Amino acid sequence: MSTNPLLRPSPLPYNLPDFGAIRLEHVEPALEQALSTHAAEIAAILTEETPTWENTVEALELAGADLERVTAWFFNLQGTDATEEFDEVADRIVPKLSAHVDSIYQNAELYRRLTQVEVPADEESQRLHEQLLRKFVRRGAELDAPGKTRLVEINQRLSELSERFGRNLLADTRALAVRLERGELDGLSEKQIEAYRDADGGYVVPIELPTTQALQSELTSPAARRKLFDASRARGRESNAALVTESVRLRQERAKLLGYDTHADYVIAEETAGTAAAARQLIADLAPAAAANAAAERKLAGELAGHEVDGADWPYWQARRRAEELGVDEAELRKYFPLDQVLRDGVFYAANLLYGITVTPRRDLRGYRDDVDVWEVTEADGTGIGLLLTDYSARPSKRGGAWMSSFVDQSRLAGTKPVVVNVMSVTSDLLTIDEVTTVFHEFGHALHGLLSDVSYPSLSGTNVPRDWVEFPSQINENYAFAPEIVRHYARHVDTGEVIPDDLLEAVRASRQFGQGFDTAEYLAACAIDLAWHSLGGEVPEDIDAFERETLAEYGLDVEGLEPRYRSTWFNHIFAGGYSAGYYSYLWAEALDADGYQLIEREGINRDTGQKFRDAILSRGAASDYAAAYRAFRGRDKDTRPLLERRGLAGSV
Repeated sequence: MSTNPLLRPSPLPYNLPDFGAIRLEHVEPALEQALSTHAAEIAAILTEETPTWENTVEALELAGADLERVTAWFFNLQGTDATEEFDEVADRIVPKLSAHVDSIYQNAELYRRLTQVEVPADEESQRLHEQLLRKFVRRGAELDAPGKTRLVEINQRLSELSERFGRNLLADTRALAVRLERGELDGLSEKQIEAYRDADGGYVVPIELPTTQALQSELTSPAARRKLFDASRARGRESNAALVTESVRLRQERAKLLGYDTHADYVIAEETAGTAAAARQLIADLAPAAAANAAAERKLAGELAGHEVDGADWPYWQARRRAEELGVDEAELRKYFPLDQVLRDGVFYAANLLYGITVTPRRDLRGYRDDVDVWEVTEADGTGIGLLLTDYSARPSKRGGAWMSSFVDQSRLAGTKPVVVNVMSVTSDLLTIDEVTTVFHEFGHALHGLLSDVSYPSLSGTNVPRDWVEFPSQINENYAFAPEIVRHYARHVDTGEVIPDDLLEAVRASRQFGQGFDTAEYLAACAIDLAWHSLGGEVPEDIDAFERETLAEYGLDVEGLEPRYRSTWFNHIFAGGYSAGYYSYLWAEALDADGYQLIEREGINRDTGQKFRDAILSRGAASDYAAAYRAFRGRDKDTRPLLERRGLAGSV
């Protein structure tokens, strides 16, 4: 047996990677061996005389276990601690991985055998077979030799561009961290201020992934707000501009090579939205009301400020309006939301009420850092479900945003149980309302992976379309401020007092406050994403002009409003797998808003939770998505609850 820990099954419970034994130097030799092993496994499939379900499809599903182990460890850790050493390894291995994947999907004999197998009658097997055939076609199985060669070149280059975009963005984000004087931090608590103290005794505020920075709503200094806002908007201007246009050109070329008019058509054909036109129409339907509401909010913020506000100052005066009208003191409110309470007595408590599961710490197991916790998730009868890792602390080497990922996917065929991780970047143990919501959101993704109960790993957990993967996570956000949940965890950090009813009511109202701004900045980013990826001809070089024209086309060119992301720091679409799919959060919210009405009516209890678990969480991609929603909701989705939630009723 190999001495390389990445080339053997983990000895730890649930196949948790043996983080103490694995080092970066193990990755490249392990990858070379894993690629060779996987190629040999594919070759063995082709030697079988007669293709059957077992010797072809199931064998293909089980092949590549070593490769999965290597890539899961490497890319998870690169995202949470991106060092120069990790990046250098990525430079070398990403093109090899891309070429290897293409060699499998362009294998004519393997594709022929897949078309000939007798498929079992059950829905999961039927869906797996259909998915495999589509995937092979979409990766070039039916192209001629020159077409296959060109597709390999495109895919390799796109992999390189994606890796470089993310790396450049992280480098810019680090370099543009804002150094502030002590007086410029007025508005923050002493604990927050101390979190920004650097080794030299000064204060450095890191840049968050979105355009508008959270501290813009708290800092009393206009100069400090301006520094943060300008630094955020400077990212990628030099380093990523050329990567954006080259990526768009190559994606466009690939789509045409595979028979699609645009990259958006290529991507969304596999989503539940079905067509790029449907996604664009969603934005067009909601944009007028969102823009009008945002403009009205800006006017009111300006009246309070005594002058017109722009993108740097708008969040601050919007927050002052919210505090004045709703009586919410953000600094005091944080004291009801200590991270540990939110997690144990909120997130995990809600999961127990709904699904009967228990989450307990496994202090005998080690995460990939000392501040990463490992939790075991069990059924009511004590049966083990899987492991959850939580990594919440901010650090300069962690890429921005929040996400869920997996180290091991659930599969009855492979005999594996899930190991998933939730990642955020919080600078204080006392959370904001947005951070509380995000903790619940990411655990919704974790539940999707943990409660998966399918045979085939390709269909497991969150291996579903982008506009379906966000549905469980957004449903889970609702529990954060449901009365029976929030009163269980929202206790004052100093006094232990449960959050008072009047403050809780203000919190609920606060979450609905400023929906014009929130919706419009999100739709603006969606519009930019779809505009780039709906191009069928020449790709413009002037990114700023292209963005201005796009926003004007949708009526989202509201004075002072910045899109949540602009192209050169839009990690989701140029490095994160959401190209032509950023709209999916809103598409999923339509399901969430409608679905949560049923939960409100039936109550947060085991019966309601079991219905959602059986129809949605456990099924991964093993069921038709529309049928799965009907099984849960009792009918097809209705978009009216979404419009009402966002204050946009009557806009469509």
